[in-house]
Amino acid sequence: MIGRKEEKRMLQSLIKEEESQFVAVYGRRRIGKTYLVRESFHYDFTFQHTGISNASIQNKSRKQAQLDKFRESLAEAGVEFSEPLNSWDEAFSGLKEVIRRSTEKKKVIFIDELSWMDTKDSGLVTALESFWNGWVTARKEKDVVLIVCASATYWVIDNIVNARGGLHDRLTGQIHLKQFTLHECEEYMATRGIIFSRHQIIQCYMIFGGVPYYWSLLKKGKSLPQNIDELFFRENAPLRREYDNLYRALFNKPDQYLRIIEALSSKKKGITRDEICKITRISSSGDLTKKLSELENCGFIRVYRPFGYKQRNLVYQLMDNYTLFYHQFLKNKSYDENEWQNLSNTPTVAAWSGTAFERVCLEHVPQIKATLGISGVYTEVNTWQCQADADAGIFGSQIDLLIVRKDQIINLCEMKYSETDYIVSAAFIKDQKRKIHDFRQITGTKYAIHSTLITTYAVENNAYAGELQAVITAEDLFR
Repeated sequence: MIGRKEEKRMLQSLIKEEESQFVAVYGRRRIGKTYLVRESFHYDFTFQHTGISNASIQNKSRKQAQLDKFRESLAEAGVEFSEPLNSWDEAFSGLKEVIRRSTEKKKVIFIDELSWMDTKDSGLVTALESFWNGWVTARKEKDVVLIVCASATYWVIDNIVNARGGLHDRLTGQIHLKQFTLHECEEYMATRGIIFSRHQIIQCYMIFGGVPYYWSLLKKGKSLPQNIDELFFRENAPLRREYDNLYRALFNKPDQYLRIIEALSSKKKGITRDEICKITRISSSGDLTKKLSELENCGFIRVYRPFGYKQRNLVYQLMDNYTLFYHQFLKNKSYDENEWQNLSNTPTVAAWSGTAFERVCLEHVPQIKATLGISGVYTEVNTWQCQADADAGIFGSQIDLLIVRKDQIINLCEMKYSETDYIVSAAFIKDQKRKIHDFRQITGTKYAIHSTLITTYAVENNAYAGELQAVITAEDLFR
C-alpha cells in the first residue's frame, strides 16, 4: 500500500483495544477509502455491506432498495430473513444476530457508503444510534469494531463526526483520507512499472490531482499524451463522463452544486459569495451556506480570507484538478481521439498549465515550508489583492500565495510553470517590487518580505536571479 501508513496503523490497532470501537473513514470519491479499510483488515470482516448509489436504483423506492441490499449482505453473513426488511431497526436487528453468532474474538463490521443508505425519511441514523448506544456499548463483551465509510464527506461530518443527537461524541476515531502527494504518486507509479519523469508526474497531477483511482488508469508503455487521450478523448474513454458521475454520486440534487462549480471554474482566482449569487442566480441564504460548506468538506473548493480583510470578504476558489481540466477541455467541446497530442504547445494548454500548476503548489504547502526550513514555524497561508489607485500610488496587485510567518517574515510566492529552466527577467523583478510596494502601502506590515519563486525546473543564473530571496523547484515539491 502506497502512503496511508498512519491510517493503516490506526485501523489495525482497533483489534487490540479493550473497548468496542466506532470509527468513521471519509474523503472524496475515488480517494481509496474502501481499499484502505479492506487492506488493513486483509478483507476479513464479520460483516460488510456497501450502500448502493441512487443511479443504480430502479423500479422501487430508494429506501426499500437499500434495505433489500442490506438483507442480501445479512444473508451472506449467515442471517436470512424470509420477508423483506421494512425498517432500519429490523436491519440492525439482523446485524445484532450476526454479531451474536460470530465466534471471532473481535467482530469487525464494515459499512461502506453509509450516506447513500440514508434516503429521505429513512430513519437510518436513528437506528444506527440505537444499535450503537443501546446495544453495542451495553454488551458485556466489548468486542465490536464498527467502521463506517462514505464519500459524501459533508454527510459524515454532519451526521456522525459532529452529530448533535444520540451519536454525539460517540466516535472513538476518525480518518479524513486526503489525496496522494506528488511523492506518493511517484511511489505508486514505480510499483506499477510506469516510467515518467518528475515533470510528467507534475503534469499528471495538474490533471488528476492526487486521486489514486485516476492514477490507476494510466497504462504502462504509453506516453503521457497517449494516456490522456485514451482516458479522456477516445470513444468510451473511462473519464469522459466522470464529471457527472462524480457530483451525482455525492449529491441527491446536484444541479445547484454544479452551477456553483461552473461559476467558480470561470474565475480561476476565486470569487466572493455575492459574486457566486450573481453568476448562479442562487439566493444568498442558509441553504447556499450549506452547499458551499459541503463542497469545501468534499475537497472541491477552498475558502480563504485574503490577508488583512474581514470575515465578510471570504473568497471561494475551485481546487479540484480534474474539474478544472474538465471545464477547460471537455465541457461542450468537440474533440478527436488524438486531442491532447494535438493540443500540446498551444496557448490554450499554456494558459491552463499556469493555473493548474498553482493548484499543485497550493496542495503542497507543507513541502514548500520544509524547503524554506520553517516546518516548525507557525504560519498562515493567504492570498491578497488590491485595485489600482493612481492618486494613492497603488499599481494594483494580485498575490496568489502568501506565507505569513510568526518569525516576522512573509514569503511572497510567485508560482510559474515552465518547460525549461526559468529565466528571471527585469520585468519579473519590477512586477515583484510593485507587488511588495502595494502590499506594504495598504497593509502597513512591518514584517520582512521575501520574494519567493516556485517553478518547475531550476532558475537560470543571471543578474536578476539574485533579487530573489528563495527559489523552490519541482524537486522540492516531491519531498
